[in-house]
Amino acid sequence: MVQITLRYIPLNSEVSFLQIKQTEVSGIKAYLPIFYIHVYSAIFVLLAGFTQFNPKILAKYPKVHKWLGYLYAGFVLLLAAPSGVFIGWFANGGLIAKTSFVILGVLWFWFTLKAVLLILKRKISDHKKFMYRSFALATSAITLRLWKVILVYLFHPAPMDVYQIIAWLGWIPNLLIAEWLIKRKII
Repeated sequence: MVQITLRYIPLNSEVSFLQIKQTEVSGIKAYLPIFYIHVYSAIFVLLAGFTQFNPKILAKYPKVHKWLGYLYAGFVLLLAAPSGVFIGWFANGGLIAKTSFVILGVLWFWFTLKAVLLILKRKISDHKKFMYRSFALATSAITLRLWKVILVYLFHPAPMDVYQIIAWLGWIPNLLIAEWLIKRKII
């Protein structure tokens, strides 16, 4: 994900994904800045998020957990989720993909906000559950790309068919796994 993000530095609209989004890039003034906000903030969300569930950091460095949690939540709520909803509205793949990405962004925002509100009330167990849900959605950036490789390798579907499928596969299995872990009280 860091490598993918670095392709967009400096601000470059001739890179991979944006090459197929030139209608939006040239026709919607806000698209490119909001896209960059999403890409650049999401990498910090992933990096901060991966540290949040480490029992050693939780036990030995609670202040690090707290500050990285603030970073994660702030980036999700102020930057990554709202920008994700915006660019999701313009997703390739028609209504099927657009619906998926907008739902993903709204749920990601809601789960993160709920987790923040719960920790402020010192409801640690419930906070943890909503953070698992939030991070499950954050990792959709990774799983979406994995599913794309798998589907293309195994089935060779048309590009828009792949996009419509991975729009949903990128996050629903992640959320189902998080829910399964919560129900099994593994977390």
